[in-house]
Amino acid sequence: MKRNKPLALVAGAALLTLAACGGGSSDDDNTGGEGTQRDFGSQEGGTKDAERQGPAADVEGATAGGTITVYLPGDPGPDSLDPTGGWSVTGNSIQQALTSRSLTQYVRDENGQPVLVPDLATDLGTPNEDYTEWTFTIRDDATWEDGQPVTADEVAFGICRSLDSEAFPSGPGTEYSKHYFDGAEDYDGPYTAKDPKCEKWDGVSVDGQDVTIKMAVPFPDMDYWGAFMAMGPAPLGNASKPPNYGTKPLANGPYKVDSYKPNEELVLVKNDQWSADSDPGRHQYADEWVFKFNQDQAKVDEIMLSDNSDSQTAVSTSLGSDKYNDANGQLGERLVQQTSQCVSTLTPDYTKITDINVRKALAYAYPYEDVWIAGGEVPGVTRVPANSIMPPGMAGKKEFQVDGEQIAYDPEKSKELLAEAGYGDKPYPITMVFYEVDPLAKATQDQITKGFEAGGFSVKAIPVQESPYNIWLDPDNKINKKLNLRGVNWCSDWPAGSTMLPPLLKGGAVYNTAFFDEASINDEMDKINTLPLEEQADAWGALDEKIMTEYFPIIPTAFRNDLFVFGTKIGNPSGDGSIGAPNYKDLYVMQ
Repeated sequence: MKRNKPLALVAGAALLTLAACGGGSSDDDNTGGEGTQRDFGSQEGGTKDAERQGPAADVEGATAGGTITVYLPGDPGPDSLDPTGGWSVTGNSIQQALTSRSLTQYVRDENGQPVLVPDLATDLGTPNEDYTEWTFTIRDDATWEDGQPVTADEVAFGICRSLDSEAFPSGPGTEYSKHYFDGAEDYDGPYTAKDPKCEKWDGVSVDGQDVTIKMAVPFPDMDYWGAFMAMGPAPLGNASKPPNYGTKPLANGPYKVDSYKPNEELVLVKNDQWSADSDPGRHQYADEWVFKFNQDQAKVDEIMLSDNSDSQTAVSTSLGSDKYNDANGQLGERLVQQTSQCVSTLTPDYTKITDINVRKALAYAYPYEDVWIAGGEVPGVTRVPANSIMPPGMAGKKEFQVDGEQIAYDPEKSKELLAEAGYGDKPYPITMVFYEVDPLAKATQDQITKGFEAGGFSVKAIPVQESPYNIWLDPDNKINKKLNLRGVNWCSDWPAGSTMLPPLLKGGAVYNTAFFDEASINDEMDKINTLPLEEQADAWGALDEKIMTEYFPIIPTAFRNDLFVFGTKIGNPSGDGSIGAPNYKDLYVMQ
């Protein structure tokens, strides 16, 4: 999943991130203090509870009422609220928790670990023996905000929508639905195929309250995929036709959209048609939620550390690195460090930067700690060096180093590699973009440019005012055509290598911004999906090591943790380990 913090571009500070779980591992445990903190690597894969039913257990001491304001420094927020296209940590964490339901969902156990439980389905689904068919029974007591019941036909239609890669070009269905669902690769979706009732695709069927999905290949992780909003309902017909539906989608969770200004603000109010009895995971404590995007980090830090009226019922999704020591000492349990199975990357264009030594030179010329600090991160706390695509804690991950030891900033080594590749006589040109709206992104880019130039590169950094992903993912974009270096901040969609390697490195994958495409690797990815379930984790780990050591097509710059700051009147300050975001489902305002 993309992490939606505007990629301080490509590298820096806050790269937009796309999905979340798990964590990494730090050699030094400098996470002391009184905050609610967890070391890299402490996030586990989670468990399942197919029998969980609503209502969700009350949070101890929770009270109803009040407004919770969430500040998102440097984060532009989702471009659209259409649930089918949701594939960013920012959008998904808000909508999955508060407005939009799907087949399954995550809750926290008593230790803060994620547990997969039912949502609109009555359980976690029933597969056939070889996982090529799954049936979900839709509960009959879930409703839309207009009071109408959520039907099995609407769930099936929502699933069908996920196949429309023209309507949702960067949605998660392009990676999972299209690949796993039977006949999906040959079906263009209800809008592109002009099939408004989804009659031209028979991969999904409805029988009463049962929705059955047929698979093109075995898909044992369908219950995890069911937790995405793309596996949730959409009103039939033109009522949910994109792009208009993305401005104010119909809610079926505890909150509904009151107002939405893209890149600025989202206001949610209580949905009085939501029934707690129908929902095993969500609460409806606050009267209102106000999400403020693209906030200035320094100003937010000032608010959150002041304990004034603006901060007491507020949450910040990040903390400036210069404020960490002070915050760690004074905030106590209101400073929460949440692990997440995420990796930040640089993606050299594999079709343009064809020499592995040049790609390695970029890795040695990247000033990791200077970039982290400039971007507001805390080395060893929110960022640690990365050695692979698969993050620590993920089943099957191999402990290896591409060059025998952890790659670190070494401009002289970079220049040696460039000379070895035949580029030692003049600087190697790099063209990239940075998100100029965020001051931290600008500061980050300055450090990247400085490091690259010291390592033998010349840098053309193009300032942009929209999410870099909008540029990177558009093959017709004039700026994108000029670039030879991009980036992705990626988190696992569920705790498996299948949600890390194929989305980033399979030929033709939407978020393969490196354009890495090797037939043998593509074939091996397909083969792993057909292996016995107990063999797949190790196979993904071995492939991770093979890709990185033999091709090095993508540069992992950091494994990620996040710091969340909670006001003094926010009850149950905690993070959501399933997605690497604040635990919106369980927060409340102390009265």
